[in-house]
Amino acid sequence: MPRRTLLSIAALVACLTCVSCAASSGEGAARAADAFVPLFDGESLDGWVRVNGAPDTFVARDGMIVCDGHPTCVLRTERMYENFILEMEYRHATAGGNAGLFVWSDPLPYIGVPFTRSIEVQVMDGVETENYTSHGDIFSIWGAKMTPDRPHPNGWERCLPSEKRANPAPEWNHYRVTCVDGSIGLEVNGVRVSGATDVSPRKGYICLESEGSEVHFRNLRIKELPAAEPPLSPDMVAHAARGFRSLYSGKDLTGWEVAPVNEGHWTAEGWRLVYDGEGDTLWTEESFGDFELMADWRWVGEPRPGVAPLINADGTPTLDEEGLQLSQEIPHDGDSGIYLRGNSKSQVNIWGWPIGSGEVYGYRTDGSMPPEVREGVTPRVAADAPFGKWNRFHITMIGDRLTVVLNGETVLQNAQLPGVPPEGKLALQHHGAALEFANIFVREIN
Repeated sequence: MPRRTLLSIAALVACLTCVSCAASSGEGAARAADAFVPLFDGESLDGWVRVNGAPDTFVARDGMIVCDGHPTCVLRTERMYENFILEMEYRHATAGGNAGLFVWSDPLPYIGVPFTRSIEVQVMDGVETENYTSHGDIFSIWGAKMTPDRPHPNGWERCLPSEKRANPAPEWNHYRVTCVDGSIGLEVNGVRVSGATDVSPRKGYICLESEGSEVHFRNLRIKELPAAEPPLSPDMVAHAARGFRSLYSGKDLTGWEVAPVNEGHWTAEGWRLVYDGEGDTLWTEESFGDFELMADWRWVGEPRPGVAPLINADGTPTLDEEGLQLSQEIPHDGDSGIYLRGNSKSQVNIWGWPIGSGEVYGYRTDGSMPPEVREGVTPRVAADAPFGKWNRFHITMIGDRLTVVLNGETVLQNAQLPGVPPEGKLALQHHGAALEFANIFVREIN
């Protein structure tokens, strides 16, 4: 074959190879540019976690995540996300609906509310005021921080949208949310309308919010972007999920033993479990061995004047010079508690005594117990919030050792409860005072 022919064939092969490589490279670049993955498979809630609320609050149906709006609660992703672009569509079933999309969220609600610390992208219908709208507000909630793109009329950490883009119920709307290095931007139906910078935290979970009305979500997908360099400091990252699960659905008392004596006295009122002070103690159906328990509580009604004894740091009564018990007037005399391991003696007290909530009265007042045991179950500090405000217990029970954290203060540290059963039910105590509970979560320790 002539040399000229060989060169021509070689040139043709090289050309075809270049075309093929270019085509392959172009396809790869297109795939990289469109590297979105589904956040919802259209058939199940795989990849999502029910934080609070009932099993039927969020369900997968007809290619959508359908939320019935009750109770107020959140559904979150199984994992955290840092920098990403999120797209989704939503519609409200009826006019005036309310819901939300949370980004960079904690895994559990903030104290005394059904919402998590996060940045909320509003999903609302038919509301237009000077302070909030239905067209894509972005705002910080429950401890998150941000600087809105435009100052809010009242100085809130809330960005009002630049124009009205949302379609009214029951029409669909499209959101595109871009979260990068502490900045967030929202496009509503194709146009950017709101945003913020200096967001903290800037890595966390993604949540869908239930807030009183039926709403549908579909076509949820996400494109992850490179993480920050250097990596984020811990204060810029949401708390990590640790396996807590809710013991209260917000719709009914499923999971609790509702004896006839308690009917009408312990009631499910949305995210709050309300007790009127009558009836009897409310027990769980499940038993627990070693566990962590989180529970919020607050006193309701009007405080009543009362008198409470003064207690020394070692758990003994405070006496005057004549050996008589000293006492102090208190603004309310409510009493309750949380029973651990199925018996009233291992009770973490809730009350208004000067000693503070969190003590284990049954052990402190048991004269047969060694002094170190009685001192160990006496609170180190009174950490109660004012009457009517929410409190949070974080109780850890491992073996016969108990640690109680109240409102972030460690009131009992590794206190010993000799003879405590190895396993038993939990209970919310009846002691004649009205109060409310919320955010009851447990994590079993193997």
